[in-house]
Order: sequence, then structure tokens, then C-alpha cells
Amino acid sequence: MHKGSCLCGAVSFEVAGELPAPDACHCSQCRKTSGHFWASTDVPKVDVTIHGEDNVRWFQSSEKVRRGFCATCGSALFWDPVHRSKIAIAMGAFEAPTGTMLGKHIFTADKGDYYAIADGLPRNER
Repeated sequence: MHKGSCLCGAVSFEVAGELPAPDACHCSQCRKTSGHFWASTDVPKVDVTIHGEDNVRWFQSSEKVRRGFCATCGSALFWDPVHRSKIAIAMGAFEAPTGTMLGKHIFTADKGDYYAIADGLPRNER
């Protein structure tokens, strides 16, 4: 069981099972949502329990995806492709230890010009 929460604690969550290797998304939407790149792990929605769900606000960021954040403190927590069986959860919201390590970078062609990716992990431009 892995637990996490937003900054103020109004929203917390539990994930049953192990966390898959997270990815780091460098697209402009993720950078604007998180303030840098978005590191998250994709877990089956059926394995996630959200507490304080009435404090989660959802922003429909595209036709296929909504993003969930805490209405009180603004912490970005979830990336939800509404027609899929998995949800992405922000790695920074999890309590340690997570038992996983970053696995790859995605949308690197859209990354910010203010940083370099130098860790040697696999990269997908799109």
C-alpha cells in the first residue's frame, strides 16, 4: 500500500500494489501544471482510493484528459485519461519510500529551454 496527499492534507490517497516506474512528461501542459516537468506513475484506477474527494477539482485540459488538483492548496495530483483504466498520480505527492525510480522521459521535443535532460534514461520525443 502506498499513501500520499496534497500539501495541506485536504486530499489524500492510497494505492494498492506496487508503483510502476514513473515517467517525466516535458509537454507544455504538464510544465504549466507542475511548474517544471510532471513526474507521475500510472496505476489502475481500481487500485486507487481517494479521501477528501470533495476537495478535488477537475480541469478538463483536453478532450480526452482531465487534471485533478486540491481546491484548498492547489497541489496538482492526478492526470486522468477519462476513457482509460489507469490514472497518473504525481510522484511528489507520495510518502516515502515509493519503491520505484524514474523510468523514462516523454514529450522531450517540447521540453523547456531552461534545463537539460542528462540522466541517460530513455526518451520519447512525442
